[in-house]
Amino acid sequence: MAKFIATLLSIMLLAASCGPKGFIKGEYSEDVNEENLLDDRWSETDMQKVVHDLVEKLVNHRSIKNAKTPPIVMVTRLQNKTSEHIDTQSIMDMVRVELTNSGNVRFVDKAAREDVAEEYDYQNSGMVSRETKKGKGGQIGADFIINGRLDSIVKDINKKKTVYYKVTLNMTNLTTNLIEWTGYKQLRKNYKKRRLGM
Repeated sequence: MAKFIATLLSIMLLAASCGPKGFIKGEYSEDVNEENLLDDRWSETDMQKVVHDLVEKLVNHRSIKNAKTPPIVMVTRLQNKTSEHIDTQSIMDMVRVELTNSGNVRFVDKAAREDVAEEYDYQNSGMVSRETKKGKGGQIGADFIINGRLDSIVKDINKKKTVYYKVTLNMTNLTTNLIEWTGYKQLRKNYKKRRLGM
């Protein structure tokens, strides 16, 4: 009888270990800049490396570095040409924040245009004092537009896999439509396949 119970317990433990698993306890990472290579997809580490490198190159370009006053810049979109679903808006938001914090450029906010137009209508409705209300015709035009694209190449052969990313940014002069600066950052990540489970 004891042998039967021991066998039954062993089977139950084995079945429990083979069943679905879930994450039951989390903790904050001490360093958000710590490299994250948990899987083979685009990660926050990739974004941090790309943005840091490209922003450093951009602020050292003569169009910004030698400007008498900080140029007015608009960040638009980053095309995603990869097979992954990647939040490219988050990448461009980080570009804008890093550039703003450099103190070398100023930004106009394309995303806020609808809100600004709505606020103009409200301020000119008679509800706001004449001395403080704002109206059309006072905005500052951008000098440059920053946009770009994200590309990837995936190689998966036998037990090895490489994932290559390239982010290219362009800064276009709005007066001449000439590309004033362009730069890219490349990343290659190597992985080895292994059998999951038991």
